[in-house]
Amino acid sequence: MSGSMTIPTAAAERVARLLIQRRQTLAVSESSAGGLVSAMLLSVPGASAYFLGGGIIYTGAAREGLLGVTPTMMAGIRSATEEMSRLLARTVRERLGADWGLAETGATGPAGNRYGDAAGHCCLAVDGPHRASRTLETGSADRMANMVTFAGAALALLEEQLAR
Repeated sequence: MSGSMTIPTAAAERVARLLIQRRQTLAVSESSAGGLVSAMLLSVPGASAYFLGGGIIYTGAAREGLLGVTPTMMAGIRSATEEMSRLLARTVRERLGADWGLAETGATGPAGNRYGDAAGHCCLAVDGPHRASRTLETGSADRMANMVTFAGAALALLEEQLAR
């Protein structure tokens, strides 16, 4: 990482407040954000009240070993798609018994991924009382900046669903 980069935590603080107020829990599956979503959430005091856990699901081995997502479950689904992010959000929520599941998958850069997505491509999903997914394209090849942006976008999507 060149220079210093501030990790925005305001969205994590707002999400934490809403989850704590509602006595609801969260499980996280992240890939290209590399743990930043979880780190942002865990930086908020009181995280043990809502954060059940999560994983960095960066490979097929992690997807199957940690979440139990088998190749059969993925038939017709490829990584870095909204469909995959929805599957991961639902699976991590169910496996950890959380009220909410949050998932992120994408291509941070500096190059695109093996599926043809450009650097800066990210798919996000929330599963729980409300469901949503979205695709983000930063247009940037800056790996660390994309990681921070992806993490912030995941928290923003969760916050939107919590506010419904």
